[in-house]
Amino acid sequence: MKKILFIKTLIQQIKEKKSVVCMGLDPRLDYKGEIPKYLINEYNDPNKIILEFNKILIDKTCDLIPIIKIQIAFYEKYEATNALKETIKYAHKKDKKLLVLLDAKRNDIGSTSEAYAYSLFNNYNADACTINAYFGKDGVKPFLKYEDKGIFIIVKTSNPSSKDFQDLFSVRKVEVPNSRIDIKLKSVKLERNYIQMAKLVRKWSNQLRQFNGYNNLGVVVGATYPNELKKIREILRNSFILLPGYGTQGATAKDIKYGFDSRALGGIVNSSRGIMFAYNKRKYPPRRFGDAAREEIMEMNRLINKEINL
Repeated sequence: MKKILFIKTLIQQIKEKKSVVCMGLDPRLDYKGEIPKYLINEYNDPNKIILEFNKILIDKTCDLIPIIKIQIAFYEKYEATNALKETIKYAHKKDKKLLVLLDAKRNDIGSTSEAYAYSLFNNYNADACTINAYFGKDGVKPFLKYEDKGIFIIVKTSNPSSKDFQDLFSVRKVEVPNSRIDIKLKSVKLERNYIQMAKLVRKWSNQLRQFNGYNNLGVVVGATYPNELKKIREILRNSFILLPGYGTQGATAKDIKYGFDSRALGGIVNSSRGIMFAYNKRKYPPRRFGDAAREEIMEMNRLINKEINL
């Protein structure tokens, strides 16, 4: 019996909740305006503090969103991987109905890549993950073996210095005659590296199962680059796009519209700090950080749904 595809559940949740918002749960304990001080004082243990913080956010917002994204680095930083596992369990409860994307950007080759995939999907029980495909298909194949799971490959990231490599041109095709010492270039086409990666993703996803025209192999494209997003969408018609960079990093609802088709499908829009710590912007007392997060998501839903006609 085939397992239910991640993409099928995601699309069903999007339609049911009328939302493409993804809440990032990236806990921060170091500065004022992050996880409220009252939680830190009450629990005095990073695992307990973070888990309680996450549970409140999930309780307040689970009816408004289809999925959450957890950045593993913050849990490793505070030695709070138990909080990570318990957060995923909590998000999966029947009354929460949330999918979980574990943002780990893992990759390697061979048995190492297999170990990474096993850990993310079995030990942590994530529904989807992010990976870096710089190793090529050798590093991607072990993740594709988990046919029901979602995979989001880094293509064009939201940070300004992404241009340092992702925007560089590389040669798509070079023919070099063997009989001559001098190199003659024939039928050469220069393409930016992020375009090359998008085309590789399209190639790797050709044989994957689909639901509503989409497969489980998605990509990450920063919402801060709408023109690049438009180009990538033209290449990848069957892949969902994870769109980070909304809110705190400067992207708006208008910037993400090219990630979606005429059915308002094709992407999920992530906001982490903008939702988690919305109590600062919205002038809520720290103990009402959950209410502020809910209000922030409601506004995101309203603005984004207007742009994509959801």
